[in-house]
Amino acid sequence: MAAVSSPTNDSSGPNSTSHSTTKSTEKAESTGNPSGEAQLPEVLGWDSTGSTYRVSHVRIPPAMDVPMTDRVRRIVDSPAMRRLASISQLGLVSLVYPGATHSRLEHSLGVYANALAVLRQLTGSIDVIRNPVSKEASLAQQAFLVAALLHDAGHWPFCHPIEDMGAAFPHDGGIKTMKHEDRVESMLRSGPLSDCLAEDWDCGVDDVMAILRPKTYPDRPKCRLSESDASFFASCLSGPIDIDKLDYLQRDSLHAGVPYGRNFDPDRIVAAFRAHPTKPKLAIIEKGRTAAEMMVFGRYVMFSEVYWHHAVRAATAMLQRAIYELHQPSRQSSRPSQASGSGQGIDLAAWADESDAKWIERLQDSAQASGDVGIQTLVDGLFGPQRRLLKRIAQFNVESGDPVHQRLARRPYQWLVQCSLRLAERVNRELDLNVPAELILVDAPPAKLEVDINIDVINRSNKVLTLGDVSPVASVLANRQFDNHVKRVRVFAPAEVRTVLGERFPDSDSTIEQWLLEVADELVD
Repeated sequence: MAAVSSPTNDSSGPNSTSHSTTKSTEKAESTGNPSGEAQLPEVLGWDSTGSTYRVSHVRIPPAMDVPMTDRVRRIVDSPAMRRLASISQLGLVSLVYPGATHSRLEHSLGVYANALAVLRQLTGSIDVIRNPVSKEASLAQQAFLVAALLHDAGHWPFCHPIEDMGAAFPHDGGIKTMKHEDRVESMLRSGPLSDCLAEDWDCGVDDVMAILRPKTYPDRPKCRLSESDASFFASCLSGPIDIDKLDYLQRDSLHAGVPYGRNFDPDRIVAAFRAHPTKPKLAIIEKGRTAAEMMVFGRYVMFSEVYWHHAVRAATAMLQRAIYELHQPSRQSSRPSQASGSGQGIDLAAWADESDAKWIERLQDSAQASGDVGIQTLVDGLFGPQRRLLKRIAQFNVESGDPVHQRLARRPYQWLVQCSLRLAERVNRELDLNVPAELILVDAPPAKLEVDINIDVINRSNKVLTLGDVSPVASVLANRQFDNHVKRVRVFAPAEVRTVLGERFPDSDSTIEQWLLEVADELVD
């Protein structure tokens, strides 16, 4: 594996007397120096006191200076990246944790800084000690840095809740198959980011995308990275413990005002990073075990108390249902600007480049134009002048309601909608109410599971074990599916439903459980 080179800081190099790094010099230095050692100005410039390169810095919370070379600055200043400043990292979480309004741009800069830290740490720990360092190594490193910077550039407002709906749209207009990683590829193929890549970097589009979407590697004949390099750097960016999670756990915790995602030692984890001895992926050595298990547990608590907080999930279920209903042909807007070109309801793909504020405005206009009181109530409850979230009337996980969780978890979103509609009929009939069907919602874990938490650990005898093998905490979370504990099945409804339900049925959880199982059995799988 020629993934990580051994950068040097040779004061006699071609830039020893320069006070700034030009575009051409940055690219030239990235391709290697006469001695055959690949150098990246970004890595060398991390420590401005000891570097021959003068770099600027951008300050992001918490007191982090992110080094910027000219070519990195050009990417960060591109329209695609600047747009991320108007996209919230946590979306609807701010309805519950008001401080959680940080942007995807801030997170992207944090991930890029982590990528630099990983390159510095892994210098000399991979095969490059035994094999010649070449331009190939620099190419892989450059692709990794660009991938880290751009990994979220394709996000649109409230991207993850929409992606979790999967193939929920029978006339998808592009949404059913739209993935934010694919949008990054489109940006790299044409436009300002394409120009940046061609002019400033040695890596190409397929090199970067092989890291962002490693499963597509066989379909990328123009990719110049080896398959092992692509796989290794992909695992650094998306794996059990990776540079993305190292950033978002701490950053989300900081802005939400909770301690759960900050109770681990990220520097210790980075210091423990190594290349797996037999596989092209990231591993840790034994000294990072405690920090790793604390990170894994912190992630578990962040999902339980922040990302899947019951009120956050109420807001998420409301948004998903409003989008689903407005996307139906019967909900076609009376305003041509709100409808899709094919007359099939709202066109979410056409909204993908909007800021949060503009996206919300378009959703509100579409809800108003629909004339549907239920849809309007959902959208106004989320984005109107007064927050009005639906209330939790029941919840089930593998401990408290395993039959319901087993029956409803990871079902297609359309199936959950049908389940919600039948449950709404049952609730209105049993409680003598007339609640709009769109306001009684069943929320369940989506089909996609969270990534495995079991990173490989290299012990002092150079034997490879999983984190679960050496950590009782990780063992429990790994062997008893992470998602089944933090992601619950919940039912949300207006406050009046909760009140009447409690009055008519003192054991309301058992009542809802019975109704849910009955309506689920009525549906064809």
